[in-house]
Amino acid sequence: RDRDVTGVQTCALPIFRRLRLSADAQAAGDRLDLMSLTREQIQSGWVQKMAQEAGHSMKVLTEEELAQSRRETMACAPSKDVWVFGYGSLIWNPGFPHTERVPARMVGLHRSLCVYSFVHRGTPEKPGLVLGLDRGGACRGIAYRVMAKQRTETLAYLRAREQATSVYLERVRTAWLAGKPEKPVQAVCYVVDRSHRQYAGRLSIHEQAHIVRQGHGGSGNNREYVLETVNALETLGMRDRELHLLAERLKGASDHTA
Repeated sequence: RDRDVTGVQTCALPIFRRLRLSADAQAAGDRLDLMSLTREQIQSGWVQKMAQEAGHSMKVLTEEELAQSRRETMACAPSKDVWVFGYGSLIWNPGFPHTERVPARMVGLHRSLCVYSFVHRGTPEKPGLVLGLDRGGACRGIAYRVMAKQRTETLAYLRAREQATSVYLERVRTAWLAGKPEKPVQAVCYVVDRSHRQYAGRLSIHEQAHIVRQGHGGSGNNREYVLETVNALETLGMRDRELHLLAERLKGASDHTA
């Protein structure tokens, strides 16, 4: 265990190292171009296969390392069921079974388009941009409750989906479920590692739009990712000012001067 960006004790778990898609893998069609990754494709080991194709540039976790990671997360959760906090694509495409879906917020972290995507929404040559939880502020999203009997499978799925590279740290943090009064629960979430080379930091709207327009990876079009997230937030009655401004820019025909 260690402490997160706000000093609260959390679980930092072992995760995949850096990934570079090999030219041979791309030529063989292994990048799943023009497709969106499904739960079945993720569970089939697509990310691990890409890691093996990348050779020495990426360390693939062994089955024992993955099992130890799952045990550490379970040790952090105070109840048999587990909560998962979604702030990006997990809002509109969770991909795992759950018994509750509740609007929630986290304090001390905010949603930010601050992660270069080399796998899901881009490639190392033409990266996309995806969301991460970054330090400061607060974030509104969705908390999912997963039954105890499905938590091992769900955590394995989330790692295959969210931790293709080491840019995210898996944490257990307090999420406040919407209600009168709000109810605190401990939830698994994915926080950006600011020391990672995929951390993009704070980019201008112009820079974001340019990168997002070029991005396409195993999970599909980067522009679609941003617009789907904004649509999901609007459906929930939530608004993210910077993300909404970017969505408006992306609906235009071309980049504009920031």
